[in-house]
This record gives sequence, structure tokens and C-alpha cells, in this order.
Amino acid sequence: MTYSPILAIATAFFEISVAIWALRGPGRKPIIRTTSAILILLAAYQLVEVLVCTRAPVYGFMPQMAFIVVTWLPPLGLLLIAQLSPSQSSVNYAISYFMLAVALSIVVWIAFDDRFVSDSVCNIVYAKYSSPLPRFRIYAWFYWIGLFGMISLSALGVRNSDDLGQQRLLKTVLMGSLGFIVPAVVVNHFVTAAQGALPSVMCHFALVLAIFLAKLITIERRSSLAGSLEPQHRG
Repeated sequence: MTYSPILAIATAFFEISVAIWALRGPGRKPIIRTTSAILILLAAYQLVEVLVCTRAPVYGFMPQMAFIVVTWLPPLGLLLIAQLSPSQSSVNYAISYFMLAVALSIVVWIAFDDRFVSDSVCNIVYAKYSSPLPRFRIYAWFYWIGLFGMISLSALGVRNSDDLGQQRLLKTVLMGSLGFIVPAVVVNHFVTAAQGALPSVMCHFALVLAIFLAKLITIERRSSLAGSLEPQHRG
């Protein structure tokens, strides 16, 4: 079936718009910047996929770029969780920095290995990428460990935190993570046409994550504004 870029372009527009909105407003800068970086990377994947699928079969470096872009998402998700979890910051920061270092090495590997992605097939609104083993298996282990870390560490943060504001922010990340990972896995497993396209399907479902990140920014912005007004109220 003919690939249609409409969904990808609309999703990218939403994600970029939210990132710009976040960067222009109040809030704790590390949290805002990390959240915006995740949104921009999600948008970048959508645009790269459009380039891959509209230029097929002549797509050059773009399939590799698709993997390079999404490589950073789980480590940045872990970094965001660390920034939202002061009570567990040392452990969570160590995990996120380790994953960022691994991500950097994987990005260099993908950039210089022109055989990492051997083929790309586009169908309706998603793309299938072929990567020879064991390359893809190594990449998949890294990616799933990162996604599992996002779910488990945000859930632990919600359970262990005594701060209601912190709990609410971490719960937003948790729900956003589950909201795109679970449906993507279900669709990839049960929808025959989507089998083998998990990276693409997952990034399309990541619109759910983007919506929850927009909610996170809203919560953070309101908290910041409330904090700035509190001394004036006391005076």
C-alpha cells in the first residue's frame, strides 16, 4: 500500500510545537530542557521516516539516521526520571549517564556501519527496517533495557516519594511510557501487516508519550508559577 506522510507530519508538528512552548515558559530548566529534547527527537524520527518513505528506494543515510535519532530516547527518558526523583537521584543519574554513554557508542557504530540497516519497506503510515543479526539483537537489548528502566524507575519513584508533586510528575512519565509501549507491542504482535515494524509503530504510538509530556510541562509550569507567587502572598 502507498505510504502516506500525513500522520507523521502532523505528529511532528505537535511535538515540535509543545517543545517550543515548553522552552519559552517557566519551570525548572533541566526538566524543561530534557522534556523538550525528547519531544524534538520524537518529531525528528517522524520527519526522517517521511524522507525515507517518500524517497524510497533511494534513501541514502536516512534509515541509519532513524535509528540514530531514536537511540537517544530511552536514556533521555531515564535522565528525566532522575531529574524528577531527588530522593533517588544518585542511583537514577548513574543509570541514565551510563545509558547515555552506551547510546553515544551505538550512535557512532550506526553512523560508520553502512550495513546496520540493509533495507527499508514503507507501508501506509509506518516503515519496516531490516537489520542483520547480531546487530539488531544488540540494539534491541539496549533499547528494551532502557524502556524497562523508564517504566520501573518511574514506578519506584511514585511508590517511594513522599512529595505529592513529585509523585504526580513521575506518574505522568509512567503513564506516558506505558501508553505507547504496551499498544505498540500489542499491535506488532497481533496485526500481521505491522509485524517487523516495531520501531516505527512504537514511534507513532509515542504521540501518547508526547501528550503526557505536555501534561508534565503544564504541571511543572503551574508549580513554578505558584512558587514564584508564594513569597508575594506572604508579604
